[in-house]
Amino acid sequence: MRSLTVASAALLALAAGAVTAVPSAALSTDGTPPGEHAVFLTVSGDANTWIRGVLLSCAPEPSGYHPFAKEACADLDRVGGDFDALPREYRICTKEYAPVTVGATGTFQGRPVDWRKTYGNACEMEASTGYVFRF
Repeated sequence: MRSLTVASAALLALAAGAVTAVPSAALSTDGTPPGEHAVFLTVSGDANTWIRGVLLSCAPEPSGYHPFAKEACADLDRVGGDFDALPREYRICTKEYAPVTVGATGTFQGRPVDWRKTYGNACEMEASTGYVFRF
């Protein structure tokens, strides 16, 4: 179990390194590295039994490997980067307790982001976070 936590930390450290180590040829149109406008998003299962992550860049335009980058950036823009205010979708979810933890680390609209939240299950998480954690 501990090795999974260490592996999760290593994954986050690698992502942080990827965000800051950008060659000068990769500068965005405003002259800043893409990492200056990127947020590394993670979703993990109960007790870190699994984890996945993706880098989302919203400036100068939505990009990255997020399957819904345009929609996720629109959701974040709509709430000014406040992850606690992401659009809620009203849907029926079971009361099954299978906790899912989401996290965001990086920079959004020039402000540092370091946010985490645990939901009771994946349905509750998807209903509470719009497109941001749908990957």
